[in-house]
Amino acid sequence: MSLFLLLLLVALVLGVIGVAAEGLFYLLVIGIVVLILDLVLVGVRLGRRGGPAR
Repeated sequence: MSLFLLLLLVALVLGVIGVAAEGLFYLLVIGIVVLILDLVLVGVRLGRRGGPAR
């Protein structure tokens, strides 16, 4: 869970810097990509844990 929060914080910081600093739009794009990868990582972890109960 700490990896999720760390990546979420990194995505947020990159997004804010990308929006605030003129000409650093690529940081916003990198932040969005990190956020998407973070959500996929959490989805895979939760999918592995919760299987059908037998």
